[in-house]
Amino acid sequence: MPHAPRSRRLARLTLAVVAVLTMPAALAVPTFGTVREAWRSADVVVVDRHGETVARVRDDFRARRGDWVALTETSPALRTAIVLSEDRRFYAHSGVDWQGVAAAAWANLWNTRTRGASTLTMQLAGLLDDDLRAGRGRSMSQKVGQAVSAASLERNWSKGQILEAYLNLVPFRGELVGLSAMSQTLFGKVPSGLDARESALAVALVRAPNASAAQVARRACGILREMQLPRECDGLDGFTELALLRASGAGAMKPAGANLAPHLGRLLVAQAAGGNAAPPARIVSTLDARVQRAAVASLDRHLRELAGRNVEDGAVIVIDNASGDVLAYVGSSGTLSAAAQVDHAAALRQAGSTLKPFLYAQALEERRVTAASLLDDRPVNLPTGGGLYIPQNYDHQYAGWVSLRAALGASLNVPAVRTLVMVTPHRFHRRLVALGLPLPQSGDYYGYSLALGSADVSLLSLTNAYRAFANGGAYSPPRLRAGDAAPAAHTVMLPAAAYVIGDVLADRHARARTFGLDSPLTTRFWTAVKTGTSKDMRDNWCIGWSQRYTVGVWVGNASGAAMHDVSGVTGAAPIWHDVMDALHGSAPSRAPELPAGVRRISLSFDQNLEPAREEVFLAGTELPRVSVAAAAPRGNARAAIASPADGTVFALDPDIPPNAQRVWFHATAPTGEAATGVSWRLDGKPLARGGEAGWLPWPGRHRIELVDAAGKVVDHIAIEVRGASVKNAASPTGKPRQP
Repeated sequence: MPHAPRSRRLARLTLAVVAVLTMPAALAVPTFGTVREAWRSADVVVVDRHGETVARVRDDFRARRGDWVALTETSPALRTAIVLSEDRRFYAHSGVDWQGVAAAAWANLWNTRTRGASTLTMQLAGLLDDDLRAGRGRSMSQKVGQAVSAASLERNWSKGQILEAYLNLVPFRGELVGLSAMSQTLFGKVPSGLDARESALAVALVRAPNASAAQVARRACGILREMQLPRECDGLDGFTELALLRASGAGAMKPAGANLAPHLGRLLVAQAAGGNAAPPARIVSTLDARVQRAAVASLDRHLRELAGRNVEDGAVIVIDNASGDVLAYVGSSGTLSAAAQVDHAAALRQAGSTLKPFLYAQALEERRVTAASLLDDRPVNLPTGGGLYIPQNYDHQYAGWVSLRAALGASLNVPAVRTLVMVTPHRFHRRLVALGLPLPQSGDYYGYSLALGSADVSLLSLTNAYRAFANGGAYSPPRLRAGDAAPAAHTVMLPAAAYVIGDVLADRHARARTFGLDSPLTTRFWTAVKTGTSKDMRDNWCIGWSQRYTVGVWVGNASGAAMHDVSGVTGAAPIWHDVMDALHGSAPSRAPELPAGVRRISLSFDQNLEPAREEVFLAGTELPRVSVAAAAPRGNARAAIASPADGTVFALDPDIPPNAQRVWFHATAPTGEAATGVSWRLDGKPLARGGEAGWLPWPGRHRIELVDAAGKVVDHIAIEVRGASVKNAASPTGKPRQP
């Protein structure tokens, strides 16, 4: 009786051997090519226009699989370790190792532990067919099936194909399947770079994927001894623990280049998965990895230089002018950011002064101004539905009469607002929307502040809108995915107006008042550029174009926190300059040729208000000399009412003493200084003399006139005072008395 179980085991093994030997020779197994083509990484791989990987975005969470790895791209140490550990006679047998079977049978007969008889080919058969997959309680039929399938694989596949497929399909630990995912996650390197210690550790996981670190280290050390490398066992315990900690982390480490453009990668995968469709395994983007690296490096370097100024985020966009292809898409500053996952290239931020070029282009088209027109840079109060809008320049200084060229080049705010009054917020809003800027509200919603960039825009849309200047006013959407049809272009701005704006923004003398002659906005080749800063220094922009490229840069903070003493010329501009330099390392950038409908003539100004120069005009608007008198409002007035604004409504408060509710009138000369030799009239009666006057208001509508020394009315406004009567000790009737 004691020998009965042993006899039964021997009988079963004998039957298994007979079954293998008598199985039909031709068992259907897939071809190597079929298995290779069916393999799919757990990531969607995004590559640049040259095929280099720039992003990997996981879309399959059943298992972590990397790219298929060719046997020639596998470390020789790993190939040696796997054969020594799992199948010593791999290159000698034909799928079934009969010596191993005999040894296993004898050990099984006498209950002795042994290495086992399952070859790499048999294990591969289990990986290819779930019904044959090894596991607890594996039946004799599964063993026989594996053996038969292995024999068929050996007849149809080469040894190299068998080993290659095995290494790509075998589970290692947790969700890690295949050599690529294991190598990147545990060791942060491609499989070809695995050394002997790393290879032994990896192979140790094949036999026991979920074993403890100590068990894995002991087995890895045994493999190293078989490889005649016992010294590699030193410190193996700690090395194994660190590697397995990476495997249990939040996500796998990615190969070089996989994090070069993560935000664009996610964007393209989301677009490809629209309508619940599965994204393709590989997406070819329009990026150029070389340009992307230059942009990433410049952003990182300059943000580090701004340490201490509360700046940690940024984004860069580079677009090819002709095709609209996005060549660089840097969505964040990476490790410098507290919110590195936020895509700042797509996030909406206040545009600041970057909208001014579009406003002046529209005013040029409507022939309201020319590049030489004098605009009034003095304080102005504009009545709105919500009260007075009082724009101020960045430096709180005013230049008086300035040409459009100087106003745009120096980014003066008041002239831009005055220009928007002529164009109207409604028409300007319509122009911005036509240029692809995402402005969901109406022009009246933004009001006059739209001239100063109160609207929220994305860096990608704003940079592409500037690209329209480079293309003579023609707009088309940007392209992110290679192979997509080129978007149709249509004219939004007149080519002549686009040329004039480009000529102004390329003029370093025009921006000298604000930025000086030597700044990061000045390049050694032709470029046109504009900066912008939003309220409280929360957003900082620099956008410009060359003959071939348009580059946009934003810096700020994901939290919306204000930066400390960072302007366009110190924040975004140095990055813009660096990227432009990298793009034009060997490529020239020449100024555009004068288009039809533009004239360039010599120009001078009365009173030498600005230096004589050559100026560009839309045909029919040119003039050789500009007069200050011609630009003065209301009949060549030598002075004007600076405040309050025409139409202002004042409300009296009966709880505030009358003397504390005095209204002040201010007059300025055309130069922006306080006016002299003038007097004021209220409702036709003398009120006061000098550049300012105080008045105790009373309810009703009133006309305020400014009179020059000759008694001529040079400016006037209408105001209204509302509210209950205010008690006044000097006026028994309770009506405020005129001073």
